[in-house]
Amino acid sequence: MINMSCLKNFDKDLVFVFWFGLAEQERRTMTSVTASHFVSRSSYVGSQGSETTANLGQIGLKSQSMTHNGLRSLNMVDKLQFRTQSFAKKSVKKAHATGNDTCGKIVCQQGGMDLVFVATEVGPWSKTGGLGDVLGGLPPAMAARGHRVMTISPRFDQYKDAWDTSVVVQIQVGNKVETVRYYHCYKRGVDRVFVDHPMFLEKVWGKTGSKIYGPAAGEDYQDNLLRFSLFCLAALEAPRVLSLESSKHFSGPYGEDVVFVANDWHTGILPCYLKSMYQSKGVYMNAKVVFCIHNIAYQGRFAFSDFSLLNLPDDYKSSFDFKDGYNKPVKGRKINWLKAGVLEAHRVMTVSPYYAQELVSGEEKGVELDNYLRISGITGIVNGMDVQEWNPATDKYLSIKYEITTVLSAKPLLKEELQAEVGLPVDRDIPVIGFIGRLEEQKGSDILAAAIPMLAKYDMQIVVLGTGKKYMEKQIAELEKKYPDKVRGVAKFNVPLAHMIIAGADFMLIPK
Repeated sequence: MINMSCLKNFDKDLVFVFWFGLAEQERRTMTSVTASHFVSRSSYVGSQGSETTANLGQIGLKSQSMTHNGLRSLNMVDKLQFRTQSFAKKSVKKAHATGNDTCGKIVCQQGGMDLVFVATEVGPWSKTGGLGDVLGGLPPAMAARGHRVMTISPRFDQYKDAWDTSVVVQIQVGNKVETVRYYHCYKRGVDRVFVDHPMFLEKVWGKTGSKIYGPAAGEDYQDNLLRFSLFCLAALEAPRVLSLESSKHFSGPYGEDVVFVANDWHTGILPCYLKSMYQSKGVYMNAKVVFCIHNIAYQGRFAFSDFSLLNLPDDYKSSFDFKDGYNKPVKGRKINWLKAGVLEAHRVMTVSPYYAQELVSGEEKGVELDNYLRISGITGIVNGMDVQEWNPATDKYLSIKYEITTVLSAKPLLKEELQAEVGLPVDRDIPVIGFIGRLEEQKGSDILAAAIPMLAKYDMQIVVLGTGKKYMEKQIAELEKKYPDKVRGVAKFNVPLAHMIIAGADFMLIPK
């Protein structure tokens, strides 16, 4: 079905069909892209040096790309208007590939590609923010376009719709051998797979209050390195050991000719394990990894001495090696999972063209990884939405459903319901501004906090929903006290309220 023997080089006529872009006939009918393919023509990509050698002097990735029908193609640095244009553009190599590598084609036939999304969150089962939303909405859209799609995430709860597959594998993590099981359900054309192990199930749903990464915001579990090492190793086993028969179109294991879509730092080690533990032994020889950055501020930094717990060859130390002036969570020399994901993956992406622009514009926006991103190349894709979950005509969280012909009569009523829900004065004539997002600098929440006093001078109301840095949560709480009839801040994860805000607010604020 798919010949993936060489993803590094494409010949001139190759059309690489993958993520988020749309072929011209699809693009005309769906401009808010949540779905399927990115189309790239005339892409030449070559590399010099060892794939497993990751210092800056040894990685010489060269690329040239063109657009196809206005779509953004791989490594489109020419079209990114960097804030520091002269520096950023000169830093990304754009020469033609030398042609030293043999070239293979990717040909999508008989249903498309086998895609395996790997992430710590997948909505609605586990979600703290945008990562869970993407993993909830994007895979079904990909499946609708003929691809076979699996998501793999930890089993953080006894999900009532996921059943034990009875498949058990043993995995060495650190100096111990751990046993994991796989749970599975089939929803909206996607195989949803959950990795079951006490590191996930016992930690999250007890006194921790369903915290996935730590017992409190800004505090990590001490064994996160081992937790997510186990998760990535289990994810690599799943396509080979799970024989899934849920779909009438596909059956049996996914096999080895797959594309892993790894998301955020928790999966940054996945391409390292793929190369060192599988491809070095002749397994997964055609498999590739696309690494997607959702929030570069979270990088998975651990003490350098912890590298020995990863069970990787010393060749990979340079990919993880990192030193900065920031003493949290550890001082001095560190390992950095996100850096390793950027350098070892076959492709690097992020969640919007503008965010890609930010990440390579300088050290501050790139959070000290901007140089590595310029070397690897990064593509910003167009963010989208799950049109099934956010359909106001069927939204289960709305007391009043509406569509294009009834929106003008429904919106004022939904606004009043929102105002009553959060305790603001109920008045349909007052403009309501909504904000939903994490409270941190990367999301522009510092700008939001500074702008609220200016907005509060006018006859309007502001509803803020989100968690994040404690000082920002405190800022919003203080603004609510200062403007009790105009500002409301809800510092928690609340899906029903998010839907009410989208439906009832007159404006949505996105301070990026």
